[in-house]
Amino acid sequence: MIRPTPEQKKQWEQEGYLVFENAIQGDDLKRLQSAFDFWAAECKEEWLDRVEAGEAAATFYDIPNPLEKDPIFIDIIDYPSYYGALMEFTDDDLILLGPQVRTVAPWPVSYTGWHPDVGQSNPLHIKVQIYVNDVAKGSGEFGFVPGSHKPDTGPYKRPLLQESMPGHKTFPGKAGTAIMFNSCGWHTSMDNASDTPRKSIILIYEKRTPGKIGPEQFAAISEHCTTPERRKLFSLAD
Repeated sequence: MIRPTPEQKKQWEQEGYLVFENAIQGDDLKRLQSAFDFWAAECKEEWLDRVEAGEAAATFYDIPNPLEKDPIFIDIIDYPSYYGALMEFTDDDLILLGPQVRTVAPWPVSYTGWHPDVGQSNPLHIKVQIYVNDVAKGSGEFGFVPGSHKPDTGPYKRPLLQESMPGHKTFPGKAGTAIMFNSCGWHTSMDNASDTPRKSIILIYEKRTPGKIGPEQFAAISEHCTTPERRKLFSLAD
């Protein structure tokens, strides 16, 4: 397990994020891209029907139940390049809440504004966003306000324009880049003014809270969780 360096731990504490370039590469990245594209295409018609019925947004869509679609979506949950940092920051008591395998359509206005996901009273809540394709500046890249995860910062307000958020940083990156961030921090998807959909996977974790996730949530993939460590991560441990 690759534990974070002292420099990475300091950055995490002070700024609330880490970037892992080339976190997934080679054959694993190709597997991930192939599975993403296949299942996004397979699920697109259902999404369009839901958009037409007013049941889904037209600006993005998620592949439903991705962990059951292809083992690569399971394998990236505890991927070595960032898993050690996740374990370090949660005192080796990490659980998965779920993944979002997300396509963001080209659109001049982002599908979401600046926001934190949880409040300071919530157990440590961490997300890892993985770029499946190259994400250039101006094509829906991730944005974050460094330091905004701390309880003594702010107050922050959602600006009218994404780029008007004071102190923010944007994260363009190559396919395979992983961005880990404290979900108490203010973040967003920047506007995608390009003609290319942004493909990314958002993995959602938390420091374990008893009873937060029951064993039934990930029971369908139990055959892929054969080690005690993975069964604990997916809340399947006896």
